[in-house]
Amino acid sequence: MSDPFASPAHATTAGLTEHGAQRLVRVLEREIADRRLPGAVVMVGRGGRLGVSQALGKQGPEGDAPMRADSLFRIYSMTKPIVSVAVMKLVEEGRILLGDAITKYIPVLGDLKVAVQDGDSIVRLDPLVRPITIQDLLRHTSGFTYGFVATGEIARRYQEARLASTKLTNAEFCEKLATLPLLHQPGTHWSYSQSTDVLGCLLEVVHKKTLGEVLKAEVLDPLGMHDTSFVVPEEKLSRLAKPLPRDPDTGGAVTMLPTHNESGGGGLYGTAPDYARFCQMLANGGALGSTHILGRKTLEFMSSDHLAPHVVIDQNLGLLPPAHGFGLGFGVRRVTGVDSFPGTAGSFYWGGIAGTTFWIDPKEDLWALLMIQAPAQREYYRMLFRNLVYSALV
Repeated sequence: MSDPFASPAHATTAGLTEHGAQRLVRVLEREIADRRLPGAVVMVGRGGRLGVSQALGKQGPEGDAPMRADSLFRIYSMTKPIVSVAVMKLVEEGRILLGDAITKYIPVLGDLKVAVQDGDSIVRLDPLVRPITIQDLLRHTSGFTYGFVATGEIARRYQEARLASTKLTNAEFCEKLATLPLLHQPGTHWSYSQSTDVLGCLLEVVHKKTLGEVLKAEVLDPLGMHDTSFVVPEEKLSRLAKPLPRDPDTGGAVTMLPTHNESGGGGLYGTAPDYARFCQMLANGGALGSTHILGRKTLEFMSSDHLAPHVVIDQNLGLLPPAHGFGLGFGVRRVTGVDSFPGTAGSFYWGGIAGTTFWIDPKEDLWALLMIQAPAQREYYRMLFRNLVYSALV
Protein backbone atom coordinates (compact mmCIF):
# COMPACT_ATOMS: atom_id res chain seq x y z
CA MET A 1 0.00 0.00 0.00
CA SER A 2 1.48 3.36 -1.04
CA ASP A 3 2.01 6.16 1.47
CA PRO A 4 -0.72 8.80 0.85
CA PHE A 5 1.47 11.44 2.48
CA ALA A 6 4.43 10.95 0.14
CA SER A 7 2.84 13.02 -2.66
CA PRO A 8 1.22 16.48 -2.69
CA ALA A 9 -2.53 16.67 -2.08
CA HIS A 10 -4.67 16.51 -5.20
CA ALA A 11 -8.44 16.80 -4.95
CA THR A 12 -9.61 14.92 -8.03
CA THR A 13 -7.28 11.93 -7.63
CA ALA A 14 -8.67 11.55 -4.08
CA GLY A 15 -12.30 11.53 -5.18
CA LEU A 16 -13.03 15.17 -4.38
CA THR A 17 -14.25 17.81 -6.79
CA GLU A 18 -11.79 20.61 -7.44
CA HIS A 19 -14.57 23.12 -6.87
CA GLY A 20 -15.56 21.54 -3.56
CA ALA A 21 -11.98 21.39 -2.26
CA GLN A 22 -11.38 25.02 -3.19
CA ARG A 23 -14.65 26.05 -1.56
CA LEU A 24 -13.62 24.31 1.68
CA VAL A 25 -10.42 26.34 1.77
CA ARG A 26 -12.17 29.59 0.77
CA VAL A 27 -14.73 29.31 3.56
CA LEU A 28 -12.02 28.79 6.19
CA GLU A 29 -10.08 31.72 4.73
CA ARG A 30 -13.24 33.82 5.07
CA GLU A 31 -13.56 32.87 8.74
CA ILE A 32 -9.93 33.88 9.28
CA ALA A 33 -10.38 37.16 7.40
CA ASP A 34 -13.43 37.91 9.58
CA ARG A 35 -11.17 37.44 12.63
CA ARG A 36 -13.15 34.54 13.98
CA LEU A 37 -10.09 32.26 13.81
CA PRO A 38 -6.35 33.05 13.84
CA GLY A 39 -5.72 30.12 11.50
CA ALA A 40 -6.38 26.46 10.74
CA VAL A 41 -4.86 23.33 9.26
CA VAL A 42 -7.22 21.14 7.23
CA MET A 43 -6.54 17.70 5.77
CA VAL A 44 -8.88 15.34 3.91
CA GLY A 45 -8.08 11.89 2.52
CA ARG A 46 -10.12 9.51 0.41
CA GLY A 47 -9.36 6.19 -1.23
CA GLY A 48 -5.89 6.09 0.31
CA ARG A 49 -4.96 9.42 -1.29
CA LEU A 50 -4.57 12.90 0.15
CA GLY A 51 -7.12 15.31 -1.32
CA VAL A 52 -6.68 18.47 0.75
CA SER A 53 -3.77 19.64 2.89
CA GLN A 54 -3.70 23.34 3.72
CA ALA A 55 -2.29 25.52 6.49
CA LEU A 56 -4.23 28.78 6.61
CA GLY A 57 -3.87 32.08 8.46
CA LYS A 58 -1.61 32.53 11.46
CA GLN A 59 -0.60 30.42 14.44
CA GLY A 60 -1.99 33.01 16.82
CA PRO A 61 -3.44 36.49 17.08
CA GLU A 62 -0.12 38.18 17.82
CA GLY A 63 2.88 38.56 15.52
CA ASP A 64 3.19 37.51 11.91
CA ALA A 65 4.03 33.82 12.29
CA PRO A 66 2.02 32.01 9.60
CA MET A 67 0.21 28.79 10.36
CA ARG A 68 2.40 25.85 9.37
CA ALA A 69 1.53 22.35 8.29
CA ASP A 70 3.43 21.19 11.38
CA SER A 71 2.02 23.75 13.82
CA LEU A 72 1.30 22.18 17.21
CA PHE A 73 -2.22 22.09 18.65
CA ARG A 74 -3.65 21.14 22.01
CA ILE A 75 -5.80 18.22 20.91
CA TYR A 76 -7.35 17.55 24.34
CA SER A 77 -9.94 14.73 24.00
CA MET A 78 -8.55 13.59 20.65
CA THR A 79 -6.05 11.94 23.01
CA LYS A 80 -8.81 9.48 23.96
CA PRO A 81 -8.95 7.53 20.66
CA ILE A 82 -5.16 7.06 20.75
CA VAL A 83 -5.32 5.71 24.31
CA SER A 84 -8.27 3.50 23.36
CA VAL A 85 -6.30 1.99 20.47
CA ALA A 86 -3.42 1.24 22.85
CA VAL A 87 -5.85 -0.49 25.24
CA MET A 88 -7.28 -2.61 22.42
CA LYS A 89 -3.76 -3.69 21.49
CA LEU A 90 -3.58 -5.25 24.96
CA VAL A 91 -6.81 -7.11 24.21
CA GLU A 92 -5.36 -8.45 20.96
CA GLU A 93 -2.21 -9.54 22.81
CA GLY A 94 -4.28 -11.52 25.32
CA ARG A 95 -3.08 -9.42 28.25
CA ILE A 96 -6.51 -8.08 29.30
CA LEU A 97 -10.18 -8.83 28.63
CA LEU A 98 -12.82 -6.14 28.05
CA GLY A 99 -15.00 -7.81 30.70
CA ASP A 100 -12.27 -7.56 33.35
CA ALA A 101 -13.12 -5.45 36.38
CA ILE A 102 -10.81 -2.44 36.50
CA THR A 103 -10.05 -3.32 40.15
CA LYS A 104 -8.08 -6.33 38.88
CA TYR A 105 -5.44 -3.84 37.75
CA ILE A 106 -6.17 -0.75 39.90
CA PRO A 107 -7.30 -2.11 43.31
CA VAL A 108 -7.62 1.38 44.82
CA LEU A 109 -10.89 1.74 42.88
CA GLY A 110 -12.41 -1.16 44.82
CA ASP A 111 -14.58 0.77 47.26
CA LEU A 112 -16.51 3.07 44.93
CA LYS A 113 -20.10 4.08 45.73
CA VAL A 114 -22.90 5.59 43.62
CA ALA A 115 -24.39 8.88 44.74
CA VAL A 116 -28.17 9.15 45.05
CA GLN A 117 -29.12 12.81 44.81
CA ASP A 118 -32.10 14.87 45.81
CA GLY A 119 -31.72 18.05 43.80
CA ASP A 120 -28.13 19.23 44.31
CA SER A 121 -27.56 17.22 47.50
CA ILE A 122 -26.30 13.66 47.97
CA VAL A 123 -28.75 11.81 50.24
CA ARG A 124 -26.97 8.45 50.30
CA LEU A 125 -24.21 6.38 48.72
CA ASP A 126 -25.22 3.00 47.27
CA PRO A 127 -22.89 0.05 46.61
CA LEU A 128 -22.15 -0.92 43.01
CA VAL A 129 -24.57 -3.43 41.48
CA ARG A 130 -21.67 -4.73 39.40
CA PRO A 131 -18.00 -3.77 38.95
CA ILE A 132 -16.76 -1.22 36.42
CA THR A 133 -15.26 -3.09 33.47
CA ILE A 134 -12.63 -2.03 30.95
CA GLN A 135 -15.41 -1.96 28.35
CA ASP A 136 -17.33 0.49 30.56
CA LEU A 137 -14.30 2.78 30.65
CA LEU A 138 -13.84 2.64 26.86
CA ARG A 139 -17.49 3.47 26.16
CA HIS A 140 -18.04 5.96 29.05
CA THR A 141 -20.58 3.84 30.93
CA SER A 142 -18.41 3.60 34.05
CA GLY A 143 -20.40 6.03 36.20
CA PHE A 144 -17.49 8.46 36.49
CA THR A 145 -18.03 12.04 35.34
CA TYR A 146 -16.20 15.35 34.87
CA GLY A 147 -16.40 18.22 37.34
CA PHE A 148 -17.61 20.52 34.59
CA VAL A 149 -20.28 18.02 33.46
CA ALA A 150 -21.82 17.05 36.81
CA THR A 151 -23.97 19.35 38.93
CA GLY A 152 -24.55 20.02 42.62
CA GLU A 153 -22.66 18.14 45.31
CA ILE A 154 -20.96 15.72 42.90
CA ALA A 155 -19.61 18.61 40.80
CA ARG A 156 -18.33 20.34 43.93
CA ARG A 157 -16.53 17.22 45.13
CA TYR A 158 -14.91 16.63 41.71
CA GLN A 159 -13.76 20.24 41.53
CA GLU A 160 -12.38 20.23 45.07
CA ALA A 161 -10.40 17.05 44.32
CA ARG A 162 -8.33 19.07 41.77
CA LEU A 163 -8.07 16.15 39.38
CA ALA A 164 -6.60 18.40 36.69
CA SER A 165 -3.52 19.27 38.76
CA THR A 166 -0.38 19.17 36.63
CA LYS A 167 1.46 17.58 39.56
CA LEU A 168 -0.57 14.36 39.68
CA THR A 169 0.75 11.08 38.38
CA ASN A 170 -1.87 8.75 36.89
CA ALA A 171 -1.67 6.53 39.98
CA GLU A 172 -2.26 9.56 42.23
CA PHE A 173 -5.13 10.63 39.98
CA CYS A 174 -6.83 7.25 40.52
CA GLU A 175 -6.28 7.50 44.28
CA LYS A 176 -8.15 10.82 44.30
CA LEU A 177 -10.85 9.50 41.96
CA ALA A 178 -11.40 6.54 44.32
CA THR A 179 -12.63 8.96 47.02
CA LEU A 180 -15.37 10.44 44.81
CA PRO A 181 -18.90 9.12 44.26
CA LEU A 182 -20.04 7.77 40.91
CA LEU A 183 -22.77 9.61 39.07
CA HIS A 184 -24.54 6.39 37.94
CA GLN A 185 -24.40 2.64 38.33
CA PRO A 186 -21.91 1.13 35.83
CA GLY A 187 -23.44 0.18 32.49
CA THR A 188 -26.64 2.22 32.89
CA HIS A 189 -25.75 5.66 31.47
CA TRP A 190 -23.44 7.08 28.84
CA SER A 191 -21.88 10.00 30.67
CA TYR A 192 -18.76 11.70 29.31
CA SER A 193 -16.12 11.30 31.96
CA GLN A 194 -12.57 10.83 33.13
CA SER A 195 -12.84 7.13 32.24
CA THR A 196 -10.02 7.39 29.69
CA ASP A 197 -7.71 8.86 32.33
CA VAL A 198 -8.27 5.62 34.25
CA LEU A 199 -7.41 3.68 31.09
CA GLY A 200 -4.16 5.66 30.96
CA CYS A 201 -3.35 4.33 34.41
CA LEU A 202 -4.32 0.82 33.28
CA LEU A 203 -1.81 1.05 30.43
CA GLU A 204 0.89 2.11 32.87
CA VAL A 205 0.13 -0.80 35.21
CA VAL A 206 0.11 -3.47 32.50
CA HIS A 207 3.13 -2.15 30.57
CA LYS A 208 5.05 -1.03 33.68
CA LYS A 209 5.94 2.21 31.89
CA THR A 210 4.67 5.78 31.94
CA LEU A 211 1.72 6.53 29.68
CA GLY A 212 3.92 8.71 27.48
CA GLU A 213 6.34 5.83 27.00
CA VAL A 214 3.48 3.41 26.27
CA LEU A 215 1.83 5.59 23.62
CA LYS A 216 5.17 6.38 22.01
CA ALA A 217 6.11 2.70 21.70
CA GLU A 218 2.68 1.28 20.83
CA VAL A 219 1.10 3.90 18.56
CA LEU A 220 3.01 7.14 17.98
CA ASP A 221 6.44 5.93 16.83
CA PRO A 222 5.11 3.04 14.71
CA LEU A 223 2.85 5.50 12.84
CA GLY A 224 5.55 8.16 12.49
CA MET A 225 3.71 10.59 14.79
CA HIS A 226 6.96 12.12 16.05
CA ASP A 227 5.53 15.55 16.92
CA THR A 228 2.80 14.16 19.22
CA SER A 229 3.60 14.21 22.94
CA PHE A 230 2.37 15.26 26.37
CA VAL A 231 4.95 18.05 26.69
CA VAL A 232 6.07 20.51 24.01
CA PRO A 233 9.88 20.75 24.11
CA GLU A 234 11.36 24.23 24.19
CA GLU A 235 12.66 24.01 20.62
CA LYS A 236 9.09 23.42 19.36
CA LEU A 237 7.30 26.13 21.34
CA SER A 238 7.48 28.53 18.39
CA ARG A 239 5.16 26.16 16.51
CA LEU A 240 2.37 26.21 19.13
CA ALA A 241 -1.00 27.42 17.80
CA LYS A 242 -2.99 29.75 20.03
CA PRO A 243 -6.62 30.91 20.15
CA LEU A 244 -7.87 34.46 19.88
CA PRO A 245 -7.50 36.22 23.26
CA ARG A 246 -11.20 37.17 23.25
CA ASP A 247 -14.25 35.23 22.12
CA PRO A 248 -15.43 36.70 18.79
CA ASP A 249 -19.08 36.20 19.81
CA THR A 250 -19.14 37.33 23.44
CA GLY A 251 -15.98 39.38 23.83
CA GLY A 252 -15.07 37.37 26.93
CA ALA A 253 -11.53 36.20 27.63
CA VAL A 254 -10.61 32.83 26.09
CA THR A 255 -8.88 30.37 28.41
CA MET A 256 -7.49 26.95 27.58
CA LEU A 257 -8.15 24.21 30.13
CA PRO A 258 -5.08 22.95 31.98
CA THR A 259 -4.22 19.25 31.85
CA HIS A 260 -1.97 17.13 34.01
CA ASN A 261 1.11 16.14 32.09
CA GLU A 262 0.15 12.65 30.95
CA SER A 263 -3.64 12.74 30.96
CA GLY A 264 -5.04 9.83 28.96
CA GLY A 265 -8.26 11.77 28.58
CA GLY A 266 -6.85 14.94 27.13
CA GLY A 267 -3.14 15.70 27.56
CA LEU A 268 -1.57 15.41 24.11
CA TYR A 269 -0.23 18.07 21.78
CA GLY A 270 0.08 17.18 18.12
CA THR A 271 0.18 18.29 14.51
CA ALA A 272 -2.27 17.76 11.67
CA PRO A 273 0.15 15.56 9.65
CA ASP A 274 0.69 13.35 12.72
CA TYR A 275 -3.02 12.91 13.45
CA ALA A 276 -3.71 12.41 9.75
CA ARG A 277 -1.49 9.33 9.89
CA PHE A 278 -3.60 8.03 12.79
CA CYS A 279 -6.77 8.76 10.77
CA GLN A 280 -5.43 6.98 7.69
CA MET A 281 -4.55 3.96 9.84
CA LEU A 282 -8.14 3.87 11.11
CA ALA A 283 -9.53 4.29 7.59
CA ASN A 284 -7.30 1.42 6.40
CA GLY A 285 -8.71 -0.93 9.02
CA GLY A 286 -5.79 -0.83 11.45
CA ALA A 287 -2.64 -0.50 9.35
CA LEU A 288 -0.61 2.24 7.67
CA GLY A 289 1.54 0.90 4.89
CA SER A 290 3.42 -2.08 6.31
CA THR A 291 2.83 -0.93 9.90
CA HIS A 292 0.17 -3.01 11.65
CA ILE A 293 -1.46 -1.40 14.68
CA LEU A 294 -4.76 -3.28 15.11
CA GLY A 295 -6.60 -6.12 13.41
CA ARG A 296 -9.42 -5.27 11.01
CA LYS A 297 -12.11 -6.96 13.11
CA THR A 298 -10.83 -5.31 16.29
CA LEU A 299 -11.20 -1.88 14.71
CA GLU A 300 -14.62 -2.82 13.30
CA PHE A 301 -15.64 -3.81 16.84
CA MET A 302 -14.29 -0.55 18.31
CA SER A 303 -16.14 1.59 15.77
CA SER A 304 -19.49 -0.16 16.34
CA ASP A 305 -22.13 1.22 18.69
CA HIS A 306 -21.73 -0.28 22.18
CA LEU A 307 -24.69 1.43 23.84
CA ALA A 308 -27.52 -1.04 24.42
CA PRO A 309 -31.11 0.27 24.18
CA HIS A 310 -31.45 0.53 27.97
CA VAL A 311 -28.42 2.84 28.30
CA VAL A 312 -29.46 6.44 28.98
CA ILE A 313 -27.39 9.03 27.12
CA ASP A 314 -26.64 12.03 29.33
CA GLN A 315 -26.83 15.16 27.19
CA ASN A 316 -25.14 17.61 29.58
CA LEU A 317 -22.74 18.70 26.83
CA GLY A 318 -24.75 17.61 23.79
CA LEU A 319 -21.85 15.44 22.65
CA LEU A 320 -23.93 12.60 21.17
CA PRO A 321 -26.53 13.95 18.71
CA PRO A 322 -29.78 11.97 18.20
CA ALA A 323 -28.48 9.69 15.42
CA HIS A 324 -25.33 8.71 17.33
CA GLY A 325 -24.11 6.14 19.82
CA PHE A 326 -20.65 5.40 21.18
CA GLY A 327 -18.11 2.69 20.52
CA LEU A 328 -14.82 1.95 22.24
CA GLY A 329 -13.20 5.36 22.09
CA PHE A 330 -15.27 6.97 19.32
CA GLY A 331 -18.69 8.49 18.73
CA VAL A 332 -20.51 6.36 16.15
CA ARG A 333 -23.20 7.43 13.66
CA ARG A 334 -26.13 5.00 13.85
CA VAL A 335 -28.16 6.22 10.83
CA THR A 336 -27.44 8.48 7.89
CA GLY A 337 -30.44 10.76 8.48
CA VAL A 338 -32.03 12.40 11.55
CA ASP A 339 -29.25 14.85 12.46
CA SER A 340 -28.81 18.34 11.05
CA PHE A 341 -25.46 17.61 9.39
CA PRO A 342 -24.46 15.07 6.71
CA GLY A 343 -22.71 11.77 7.31
CA THR A 344 -22.96 8.05 6.77
CA ALA A 345 -24.20 5.29 9.07
CA GLY A 346 -21.12 3.54 10.45
CA SER A 347 -18.84 6.59 10.45
CA PHE A 348 -16.98 7.33 13.68
CA TYR A 349 -15.37 10.43 15.12
CA TRP A 350 -14.27 12.53 18.05
CA GLY A 351 -12.89 15.98 18.82
CA GLY A 352 -11.16 18.13 21.40
CA ILE A 353 -12.57 20.91 23.56
CA ALA A 354 -10.42 23.55 21.82
CA GLY A 355 -11.99 22.78 18.43
CA THR A 356 -9.90 20.04 16.82
CA THR A 357 -12.02 17.34 15.16
CA PHE A 358 -11.80 14.28 12.92
CA TRP A 359 -14.00 11.57 11.52
CA ILE A 360 -13.67 8.36 9.53
CA ASP A 361 -16.33 7.29 7.01
CA PRO A 362 -15.56 3.67 6.04
CA LYS A 363 -18.30 3.44 3.39
CA GLU A 364 -16.91 6.49 1.59
CA ASP A 365 -13.28 5.45 2.30
CA LEU A 366 -12.91 8.95 3.73
CA TRP A 367 -11.22 10.65 6.64
CA ALA A 368 -11.22 14.36 7.47
CA LEU A 369 -9.30 16.40 10.03
CA LEU A 370 -9.59 20.02 11.13
CA MET A 371 -7.11 21.57 13.55
CA ILE A 372 -8.15 24.89 15.13
CA GLN A 373 -8.00 26.49 18.58
CA ALA A 374 -11.44 28.07 19.05
CA PRO A 375 -13.06 26.58 22.19
CA ALA A 376 -16.41 28.39 22.17
CA GLN A 377 -16.96 27.97 18.42
CA ARG A 378 -16.00 24.30 18.22
CA GLU A 379 -19.49 22.95 17.45
CA TYR A 380 -20.08 25.56 14.74
CA TYR A 381 -16.83 24.68 12.97
CA ARG A 382 -17.42 20.94 13.28
CA MET A 383 -20.79 21.23 11.55
CA LEU A 384 -19.46 23.67 8.96
CA PHE A 385 -16.52 21.38 8.21
CA ARG A 386 -18.74 18.34 7.73
CA ASN A 387 -21.02 20.21 5.33
CA LEU A 388 -18.06 21.39 3.27
CA VAL A 389 -16.29 18.03 3.10
CA TYR A 390 -19.33 15.97 2.16
CA SER A 391 -20.39 18.50 -0.48
CA ALA A 392 -16.94 18.08 -2.09
CA LEU A 393 -17.19 14.30 -2.64
CA VAL A 394 -17.38 13.03 -6.21
